[in-house]
Amino acid sequence: MLNRRLETMRESVRRFDHARFRQAAAPVVWQEFEAQGLSWTRRVSGLLARMCAAEQPVIEPDQRIVFTRTVPSVPLVYDDEQWGHQFDGGRAHELGPISNICADWESTLRQGLAARRSAALAAKQDFAAEPDKLEFLDAAIESIDAVLGLAARYAAEARRLGRDDLAEILDRVPAQRPQTFHEALQSLRLLHATLWLNGHYHVGLGRFDQYMMPYLQADIYEGRLDPAGAEELLAEFFISLNRDSDLYPGVQQGDNGQSLMLGGTTRDGHCAENLLTRMVLRVAHDVNMIDPKINLRITSETPLETLDLAAELTRRGLGFPQYSNDEVVVPGLIAHGYSPEDARDYTVAACWEYIIAGKGTEVVNIGAVSFPAAVNQAIVAGLAAGDDFPGIQRRVAENIRQQTNARVGEYANLILPPAPYYSALMTDSLERGVDICHGNHYNNYGIHGACSANAADALAAVRTFVFGQGSVSPIQLVQALGANYGGSEELRELLAQGPKVGNNDPAADEMLSFLFDSFADACEAIPDNGRGGKVRPGTGSAMYYVWLARGHEGMHEPAVGATADGRHAGEFFSSSLAPSPGARVAGPISLLQTYAKLDYRRICNGGPITMELSDAVFRSPETIRKVALLIRTFAQLGCQQLQLNTLDVNKLEDAKAHPEKHRDLIVRVWGWSGYFCELAPEYQDHVIARHKHQL
Repeated sequence: MLNRRLETMRESVRRFDHARFRQAAAPVVWQEFEAQGLSWTRRVSGLLARMCAAEQPVIEPDQRIVFTRTVPSVPLVYDDEQWGHQFDGGRAHELGPISNICADWESTLRQGLAARRSAALAAKQDFAAEPDKLEFLDAAIESIDAVLGLAARYAAEARRLGRDDLAEILDRVPAQRPQTFHEALQSLRLLHATLWLNGHYHVGLGRFDQYMMPYLQADIYEGRLDPAGAEELLAEFFISLNRDSDLYPGVQQGDNGQSLMLGGTTRDGHCAENLLTRMVLRVAHDVNMIDPKINLRITSETPLETLDLAAELTRRGLGFPQYSNDEVVVPGLIAHGYSPEDARDYTVAACWEYIIAGKGTEVVNIGAVSFPAAVNQAIVAGLAAGDDFPGIQRRVAENIRQQTNARVGEYANLILPPAPYYSALMTDSLERGVDICHGNHYNNYGIHGACSANAADALAAVRTFVFGQGSVSPIQLVQALGANYGGSEELRELLAQGPKVGNNDPAADEMLSFLFDSFADACEAIPDNGRGGKVRPGTGSAMYYVWLARGHEGMHEPAVGATADGRHAGEFFSSSLAPSPGARVAGPISLLQTYAKLDYRRICNGGPITMELSDAVFRSPETIRKVALLIRTFAQLGCQQLQLNTLDVNKLEDAKAHPEKHRDLIVRVWGWSGYFCELAPEYQDHVIARHKHQL
């Protein structure tokens, strides 16, 4: 449990008390940069310099880890019209700035920013005859100096307040290698927060227990810190990550990408679980806030004691940890061109997509292939043309290929803005004199195979009732779909009773595998994504389970209408790897057996099996152990990724009706967790409607 100091701090953050420190507006910088005739690269480093200078140091009496953001937004470095012109001849990704990647926190902490600055200076000697590289390196130095200047101002403020303990820490970090666990946490807090000040977002925290463990281990060995003291510092660090997160962009509040990874294997293949792995699980349970999002790498041999702790965290209703199975993920990454050492060192991006910290500038979400759209169009056109079922499947595969090519084609000339500060925190960008906007060791694209269960169920229903039993005529089905089942309720109910994904039913599961095999075929047929990388197919749906069902301005295709699994137009699709909403499913084991049939070596972008467990599952140590065994079964069966949540429908419905009574109620939305009462109504409705499993 949190002590009184931390509990008070946590409640203060939830009340947004820190908002009183925020300034009215961010500085306007583009006019100044325009007058100086600065390049895009120097504008980005100048932005960080201005943002850091504008920050007003905030140190409250009870804080031991400091930084509270006071500048409320990040301005553009061009005016609106000029900003758009920077992408002429190409396209931007999302908001523009590089996002959804992870710095090399291990090397950055170990070296300190002063050493990274020295690396940039040394590289200037090496590349003295290359103006573009010199400009990048000068911008990186300006960025580093801006962050060091902010730390120095925080140190001065600490001294003014008589907090010499903090001042001494801030004198050392982030400039130098931390000497203690406390210093390492403070250094990471500043390094991470200043990336957001530079316009980057969905900034991951990587393999936290690996790169932070040396500092904790040294403290314990030297007697400077005991586990209880370490957990108190860790809890404060976690609370601090929630202080500014309302300023971070996302589809919904909470979708901010502050994800960290635990456990797994080392780069040389040994068990990586350590003291800090379990400490993070305990502290996240006690802090009980939406950040950071916890991910846990496991194998079929992960100790049940660790899985018990993870299940206790799930009991909180936070929707994490999310689990990744090393025995499946690592081979899949190797099959997609990652070195074995880097594959073993994977972490996740904002939600679930697999990336390599420090070495990847991968764009893991370039869009989605709509499986329901592919199936719907194939069924309608194929039945009208008199196709047999293999003919309909060929149409589905061709549609998936076309959608995949279209999504990748839209990114054929992706333009990423300069990122000199982010580059300084990567593995060797300074040493190579190359801004990560121009590429890194890994430059792959990721694309979602969205809403797979509904699509597979629809195919299975057509094969069963149209081509198998003959109980539904082709014209009858086509007309019913076009009319949204108006006047065809009996037919709709029949289709809804067809084979369903999640029951370990070969009739449905074969269709599921067919969809993902077709998707993998389409991605593998693209030898280069335009940036020297591959196209990685994944099993996630992200926000597309709403967008594809109801339409969205960001989608290329209109909303999918009624589908042949008995779904009405406008009804939600399944999220990631989950049964179709309303489908009857035998239980969680049959669900895992279904998804164990997928070939994850070919679909390695990530996307979790998503289960909602009844809150009754967590009533005793014995039932907690059952959840731990379920997680182990997930790994033993050879599944890739798992996301568990605990669901109390009555509480959720009451929270929707009376939000003032449930402001701290947290749910998993897709690859992130948020406060239920802060979600848009359509996301609240989908959470309420999800399957609830018993054990």
